[in-house]
Amino acid sequence: MKETLFLICAYLLGSVPTGLLLARAFGINIRETGSGNIGATNVYRTVGRKIGILTLVGDCLKGLIPVLVAKWLGLPDLWVAAIGLAAFLGHVYTIFLRFKGGKGVATALGVFLGAAPLSLLGGLTVFAFVLYRWRYVSAASIAAAAVIPVAVALVTGKLELIAMSCVIAAIVIFRHRENIARLRAGTESKFKA
Repeated sequence: MKETLFLICAYLLGSVPTGLLLARAFGINIRETGSGNIGATNVYRTVGRKIGILTLVGDCLKGLIPVLVAKWLGLPDLWVAAIGLAAFLGHVYTIFLRFKGGKGVATALGVFLGAAPLSLLGGLTVFAFVLYRWRYVSAASIAAAAVIPVAVALVTGKLELIAMSCVIAAIVIFRHRENIARLRAGTESKFKA
């Protein structure tokens, strides 16, 4: 019963639309600006660097905090994975925006930072390389998502975490389907620092 309640709380925390709230504080409806996405990249491009970084940190914490609390409470890996996934799903399918949320990259970052920090190094390395080489945040996010399950499997070997990482990676890539179409068409926006 306690674990189920915690699962719901993790989903609700993940559902808090950080980017939307921060942009709204500056009088901007982020869902009607830029790409329309509530994530850090769109906030960065449309509201500014500082608010974009704050969105990134906020979205990351939504994934990190529930996982750290679950581990601190000594919950088994199955529940840690389920709670991390719940927080991630909260961001992607937020109840506060009729289940239309962000793409989940920053929240996934927080989940893996808490659940499998060493595995995250592989994903971050790939993300940094792709972003540096081609300047596409979307391509870097997709590449990192594809690598994470392999890294989790190699570093932890825990089936629960591997399953969680596979689900998260699949959803992140699926949520980038429009970006993939733009990448193929050569119309995707490049990252400008």
